[in-house]
Amino acid sequence: VQLQASGGGSVQAGGSLRLSCKVIGANFRLIPVTWYRQAPGEERVLVASISSDGAPNYSDSAKGRFTISRNYAWRTAYLQMDNLTPEDTGVYHCSVDTLGAWGQGTQVTVSS
Repeated sequence: VQLQASGGGSVQAGGSLRLSCKVIGANFRLIPVTWYRQAPGEERVLVASISSDGAPNYSDSAKGRFTISRNYAWRTAYLQMDNLTPEDTGVYHCSVDTLGAWGQGTQVTVSS
């Protein structure tokens, strides 16, 4: 299973980014997808997850600002991040925890 994450970048506080995670080599309709953030010197943090049937789950810091979604035709999960703050800075990885699959990550940097 391969996970291809993209969409990171550098924005100012209050800005938006949309992350994508393309899943290759797994039955996309049957797997949940999770986004994690890894900041330097900090533990990995779960940001949001989406079940195989599209039910979302968010961390407290992501609620109301981030939206996770998935497109079955494109085999891709998305994380729309709005009203970003410097605390959102880090490398964002997508994961299929049930398969032990972990993507390479995409860097998100939010400046104040």
